Amino acid sequence: MKEGMDRRDFIKTSITAAGGVTAGRSTDVTGAPAIGNILGANDQIRIGVIGCGDQANWDLTDFGRQPNVRVVALCDVYEGSIERILKNSAIKPEHPKPAIHKDFRRLLDDRDIDAVIVATPDHWHAMPTIMACQAGKDVYVEKPLALTIDEGRRMVEAARKYKRVVQVGTQQRSARHFKQAVDMIREGKIGKITRVHCWNYDDEYPNGIGNPPDEKPPAGLDWDFYLGPAPVVPFNRNRFLGNFRWFWDYSGGKITDWGTHLIDIVHWAMNVDSPSAVSASGGKYVLQDNRETPDTLHVTFEYPGFIMTYENRTANSRPQDARWGYGCLFYGTDATLFVDRGGFEIFPEMDGRRRDAIFTARTLAAKMSVQRGDPSHFDHVKNFVECMKTRQMPVSDVEIGHRSTAAPHLGNIALRTGRKIKWDGAQIVGDPEANRMLSRPYRAPWKLE
Repeated sequence: MKEGMDRRDFIKTSITAAGGVTAGRSTDVTGAPAIGNILGANDQIRIGVIGCGDQANWDLTDFGRQPNVRVVALCDVYEGSIERILKNSAIKPEHPKPAIHKDFRRLLDDRDIDAVIVATPDHWHAMPTIMACQAGKDVYVEKPLALTIDEGRRMVEAARKYKRVVQVGTQQRSARHFKQAVDMIREGKIGKITRVHCWNYDDEYPNGIGNPPDEKPPAGLDWDFYLGPAPVVPFNRNRFLGNFRWFWDYSGGKITDWGTHLIDIVHWAMNVDSPSAVSASGGKYVLQDNRETPDTLHVTFEYPGFIMTYENRTANSRPQDARWGYGCLFYGTDATLFVDRGGFEIFPEMDGRRRDAIFTARTLAAKMSVQRGDPSHFDHVKNFVECMKTRQMPVSDVEIGHRSTAAPHLGNIALRTGRKIKWDGAQIVGDPEANRMLSRPYRAPWKLE
């Protein structure tokens, strides 16, 4: 690796002062593209992929189903991932083979690329996204948006300064039944809500991801480049590919990996941007593996007028119905609403004094069937491609993704400091140690400033 990234003159004003962005908002991305190609309705869209693992394969499949989309470049530090993604249906045999890169900066040098998919491990989300914006390219970046709250804020700043469309891969925002559930909550159909509960329950007891020894990196992997801005450590297979999520250097555990999806729905339904206070408890209590993130976690988020709790237990027995392994429960005065990716259900309050509300809730519940196979991911990609042409805000604009990712990070900060933290939307109040955890040092030569 040669030079690091030079952070250009980003907007100095805190993004938190700009206010929230409403899903489905038709406002454009502050004007026509400052750099890059202006796309017409029928123009071919040329896509580059940075990070070619399983998530990228899923993303690319739905990009390939959009009209006039062509994959022109692939980038990964591991040759094995490149070999697998070359078999993706989005890479059409009638098209020239995509250019192959190990260094994402070489991919961004290609002026003919209109947009990039950033599907790397979390610690590599910020830098390629920011540099892609600087290079005049739109970005579809996977969740969680960033490894730290500071990174997320800088990604928002870059998108705004360079007038780019940046969609975060929180595809539940594009699911039809999630929108129906959100509309019911916002319209007061289940009454006043003062408590929301979200959870992820899995059973990996007792060995979890195991304890593989440190070893030599596999052939075709540039381990130093994979680590990038993270500290140097020996190669361990659990720090690579899917299991990177359970190590603090690269991610934030289940609450950032899955909790971001659930908390995003709560923010949407309750029309809020961020909590005012966060407390957490938990730890690694039972799993006998080499992960660093907790196997048991309980976080309480305080918002104006309600509280939200998030739980994760990675060694938890649960009902046979897998739908109850995760989800959101909105507790209203007239009914409780459960929602997950399979659909939503309403459990009406049985108080006879609320017959009208009960009847309404029951009627709505009877009309709502469980919608499996909802094409939310395809629709999410479609929305991004359409916004590339119209320059409108996508449904999961980068600022929405930033706020939905910041809340889980605050939960981890509360856990790791061992105390309740107060958040004003930009910084942690009265706690210098906790505030330092809003960012992390980068290993030279990589930098964001």
